[in-house]
Amino acid sequence: MLKTVIIGASGYTGAELALMVEKHPELTLSGLYVSENSVDAGKPISQLHGKLLGLIDQSIQALVSPKEVAKDCDVVFLATAHEVSHDLAPVFLENGCAVFDLSGAYRVQADDFYPQYYGFKHTYSQWLEQAVYGLAEWNAEQIKTAQLIAVPGCYPTASQLAIKPLIEANLVDVNQWPVINATSGVTGAGRKATMTNSFCEVSLQPYGIFTHRHQPEIASHLGCDVIFTPHLGNFKRGILATITMKLADGVDEQHIQQAFEQAYQGKPAVRILDTIPRLQNVENTPFCDIGWQVQGQHIIVVSVIDNLLKGASSQAMQCLNIRYGFPVLTSLV
Repeated sequence: MLKTVIIGASGYTGAELALMVEKHPELTLSGLYVSENSVDAGKPISQLHGKLLGLIDQSIQALVSPKEVAKDCDVVFLATAHEVSHDLAPVFLENGCAVFDLSGAYRVQADDFYPQYYGFKHTYSQWLEQAVYGLAEWNAEQIKTAQLIAVPGCYPTASQLAIKPLIEANLVDVNQWPVINATSGVTGAGRKATMTNSFCEVSLQPYGIFTHRHQPEIASHLGCDVIFTPHLGNFKRGILATITMKLADGVDEQHIQQAFEQAYQGKPAVRILDTIPRLQNVENTPFCDIGWQVQGQHIIVVSVIDNLLKGASSQAMQCLNIRYGFPVLTSLV
C-alpha cells in the first residue's frame, strides 16, 4: 500500500482527493494537512465536508514539519496555493516521494511565465525542467516515469482535450487562432468566502479578459496561440468550453471524427458524443464529454468537465494510476 498524504486537504479539491484515496485499493490515507495558521487545523475533515461523515473521520493536521511528513510517505498530493506548492514540492521530491501538484507552480517551462502570471520568481528550475505535464490522455508515457506531475488547470484540461486531436492531425488553420469561451462553476474560486463567490453577488460574467494565466498555459502546451475568455457561472461545479476554429483546406467531418476517435480510443475518461454535450452529464464524474458541429470551413467544439474532478482531483488520480500501473479509472467510478 502506498502511504498517501494530502496537503491543502480542507478545500473542495482536497476533500475529493481524500475520498478517492480512501476508496483506492492500493493507497492508504496516511495524513491530511493544512498550513500552520489555517483555522481548519484540528478539525475532522467530515466536519468541513459533510458528505465524508462516516467515511473519513480523520482530523486535518497543521503542517509543522514538511520534512518529517515527507520521510514517512510515498505519495503527496499538493492541493495548495501556487507559491506554497513551489516551496513544498522540492522537500517531498528530495525525500523520494512522488508529487502530484494541482497548483500552477510547475506547469509551464518558460523563464518569464511565473513573474508575469503568478507574481513570483521560480527558484527551482531543476525540478521545473523535470516536471511532466499531467494531461493524462496525452502524456501517459512521460507520466509513467515521472516523480513530479504538474496536474493541468481546469480550463486548460477542458480546452486542450477538445483542441489537441485536431491540432495534432493538422486539421486546423492555426493562422486563425482558436477562440475559447469557457464558463466555470463557483467552486473554481475555492472555499474561502469573498465578494466574488458570495451567493448574492454571483452573476454570469467574463473575467480576466486577455490577462488570464490559463491562456499561456493552454497556448504553451498546444503549440499555438489561442484567444481564451473565462466566465463565472451562477452554478456550483462544472466547466463548459465552446471553442471555434477554422479548419484547414480540404478537411471534412469524416477527418474530424477519425481524429477524435484515434486520439481517445481506449481512453475511458473522454467520451466522444454525436450530440452537443451537456454539463449536467459530467457533474460528479471523472469524464470529459466532447461534441462538435461543422459549417463550411469552421468547427465549433464543445467540451464539458467537472472542474473539481476531471479539472483537478480525478485527473490527479488518473495520473497516479498511470504512474503506478493501476487501471486508469481506479477509485474514480
